[in-house]
Amino acid sequence: MDDYRRPGENLAGSGRKRRVQMSEATSVMLALTLSGGMQDAYSYFVRGKVFANAQTGNLVLMAEHMFNADFRGGVKYLFPLVFFAFGVFVAEQIRGRFQYSGILHWRQMIVALEILMLLIVGLLPVNDAVNPLANAMTSFACAMQVQAFRKVNGYAYASTMCIGNMRSGMEALSAYTRTGNRELLLKTGQYFLVILTFFLGAGIGGALAETGGRRMIWISCVLLIVSFLLMFLRSEEEKMEEESGK
Repeated sequence: MDDYRRPGENLAGSGRKRRVQMSEATSVMLALTLSGGMQDAYSYFVRGKVFANAQTGNLVLMAEHMFNADFRGGVKYLFPLVFFAFGVFVAEQIRGRFQYSGILHWRQMIVALEILMLLIVGLLPVNDAVNPLANAMTSFACAMQVQAFRKVNGYAYASTMCIGNMRSGMEALSAYTRTGNRELLLKTGQYFLVILTFFLGAGIGGALAETGGRRMIWISCVLLIVSFLLMFLRSEEEKMEEESGK
């Protein structure tokens, strides 16, 4: 049977409740997903019509070029694919090494690295020689983000793409029509909020691409800085709770 338990609901009669981490908060999701939409718009409209996040699209375009014997044109789509995969690997390495370090939350480390990489991308010139590097770095950053931030209010989601969110949202809506459980309707709304936020990020990014040029990606950096700072809030709350409980 599918588990449609609400985040925070008692766990199997244990009386315990699942606490939602700050990295899963709606405010963090909004900042990350706006940034994710802008990153895809940036790589497509500014850096040669390559997707930073939508690797299925890159795979289709690469196949189309290569099967038409345009191997040079196909290679530009290979770089973001490879670096996206590498970004997932690096994010998992960071989680494995620093999850319990206590110095800085491992997700904040990933966001900090993502900010640094996108700042560098904004400095790179826009031309056919450099764009593959810029797109590879952007895809690497996107992959780290999507691997590190996989839940919003307890629900699995992706902050840099839409197809999984659409599937999950419609699944929850279908379950709601069968069960009448209002929590499933809230879950559906959560997913479509993610999709709308990504849409807005992509739209804003596309509108600013011509005027902002290569530096437009720095708007994503600002949003990532916001998410980085928001994650400190829960840490302070937890410290205060620990001190009050002593």
